[in-house]
Amino acid sequence: MHDQPDPCEILEVAVAFLRDELQPGAAAEQSFKLRVLANALELVKRQLEAGDHAAGEAQARLESLLGKGADNTALAQRIEQGAIALDDPALIDHLWATTLAKIAVDQPRYASFRAEIEE
Repeated sequence: MHDQPDPCEILEVAVAFLRDELQPGAAAEQSFKLRVLANALELVKRQLEAGDHAAGEAQARLESLLGKGADNTALAQRIEQGAIALDDPALIDHLWATTLAKIAVDQPRYASFRAEIEE
């Protein structure tokens, strides 16, 4: 059990400090590096927030496709062997959901992603 503040709150404060206090007065090169650092910390925060939820959902989808204990290697082998067709709706749903979950963490402001989740 963690005491307050939690790691995500700490990261929020660190990002706000970088963006609001350090970056505005920094020279161009330093400002760029601070922006990169703030973006990296925000990525870590999103990864922490996603937790094991997305991985658990992906594993459940894999197991519904392939059975208990399935992994991505087994999925790739089944596709390569032709045991799962590329147009299989369950495969397409799994790949699409997995991709969206990854983009939600890695690039949540990506325009195509935003358009897709707003539908």
